[in-house]
Amino acid sequence: MSSLATTSNAMPECWGHRGASASFPENTLASFEAAIRDGAEGIESGILLARSTCPVAARDHHDVVVMFHDPCEHHFIYAGASPTAFSPVVTSAVDRVTDGTGLIRERLWHGEGGLHQLRTIKEPKQSMATFEETVKLLMRPENNHVKFNVDVKVQNKPAHLFALMHKIISAQPDWETALAPRILLGLWHPSFLPHAKAHLPYCRRSYIGQDIAVARKFFWDSCDVFSIKFSTLAMADGAKFRKDCKQAGKRVMAWTVNDPEHMVEAVRWGIDVIITDVTKTWLDLRSALEVDYDKIAAQHSRMFYWTTLEFYSPIQLISRRRDHLYLEGYAGPFRKIDAAAEALPAISVTEA
Repeated sequence: MSSLATTSNAMPECWGHRGASASFPENTLASFEAAIRDGAEGIESGILLARSTCPVAARDHHDVVVMFHDPCEHHFIYAGASPTAFSPVVTSAVDRVTDGTGLIRERLWHGEGGLHQLRTIKEPKQSMATFEETVKLLMRPENNHVKFNVDVKVQNKPAHLFALMHKIISAQPDWETALAPRILLGLWHPSFLPHAKAHLPYCRRSYIGQDIAVARKFFWDSCDVFSIKFSTLAMADGAKFRKDCKQAGKRVMAWTVNDPEHMVEAVRWGIDVIITDVTKTWLDLRSALEVDYDKIAAQHSRMFYWTTLEFYSPIQLISRRRDHLYLEGYAGPFRKIDAAAEALPAISVTEA
């Protein structure tokens, strides 16, 4: 019998990273539905804007909010004399997972050859999902328990995106009680915070990233959830951060946790949510842990701390620096948003 409480409340929740993306094409309705069928308490997906066919597409209310990760394979070029003067370079992204080419922001959604006609490379072939379609999936009676972590990509223009999201959310029946409390806005850059507060004040907010110092300095006061890379949480500052979050009543999510050894370690830490591509793997393991925690936990080694490069400080420093440069290349320098700057007026979709 387990020495840990045997109720599921004592175990991390399971949230499907891009749905059940190990088995189904990522960020598609089929993938989301599979994660829910597996028993996941939540799903996670990235979000980007696709242009409409209208002449003023970049600012028109007909723009389509698309569920998609990794808008580019990013790397950097040196752009000046300063050691930090690097600029992100974007390459084709749609062809990573679909039979199309080009960047989402350069492609139209509707019309001949539009993004809506693309199909995934991975079987079973699926169309790209939109935010509206995903929301409607969550509004089905059988899915009214499922939470939705929206990974807001830094390439977006936050005011316009959040205005469009509000229009979709507020169009659902009883949205304020049946939908809004289940949506978690995941933010990478502090400049998105005032726009989230202005347009989607009813949504909870989380920091997404791998930098504990950034989480503390820029997001601590504005977020009650922190979605942190698993290997970051494994370090000394990550352990202290986990403890501080627990004391402050803030929830911690770990991504992307696919190795059973990492899953068991996350349980030892007391993590609130495991974000994973392999939803069934974690759910089956969780069930086994609930039956006999000591026996199952003993079967999972902690040797990965010493045998995997990503758990070494120099590797993490390089990764954090690369990530920081990438984010600043799109959204500007990180700075703490003061109270006056946060008081942004909400604007309508047509004004966005």
